[in-house]
Amino acid sequence: MSEKIIACNLTLEEIKNLSAYLNDNGLERIKIKNGDSEILIEAKRKCPPPPVPQMMPPVNFSANPPAAQPVNNAVPEKTAEKPVEFGGNIVKSPIVGTFYAAPSPDKPPFVKVGDKVKKGDVIMIIESMKLMNEIQSDFDGTVDRILVSDGQAVEYDQPVMIIK
Repeated sequence: MSEKIIACNLTLEEIKNLSAYLNDNGLERIKIKNGDSEILIEAKRKCPPPPVPQMMPPVNFSANPPAAQPVNNAVPEKTAEKPVEFGGNIVKSPIVGTFYAAPSPDKPPFVKVGDKVKKGDVIMIIESMKLMNEIQSDFDGTVDRILVSDGQAVEYDQPVMIIK
């Protein structure tokens, strides 16, 4: 570029001086108007460095960690172990879900302890993934025990009922 460029009656040297003035004084821009002429000078700014992440305070680990508490792996009363002692056919959950004894909260349960059932009778519902799955009895007999409570989560192959 030559020295003959004039904007707002400013020479290139004056524009360079204004640009240096911006940088030296931390200004972002200068806009100069003179009649119909106008010039805008903007400083190039480097992005500020990212903030330094604060370090977490060190965690003091004891050389002697506390003794581990024994985990109670005892099987609750209402599992397959206890009902097997009483004999009978064990009805297990065919899927993971929620056990329901009745078709709806305002309806009576499908079966109660002491009820006679036949193979193919619906004896419970297991809800899984918002689907209500009617579970049928694989045995003829009398309901001896119901091992889970209404609304309780059940696992696959978990004993749910004993039919003698």
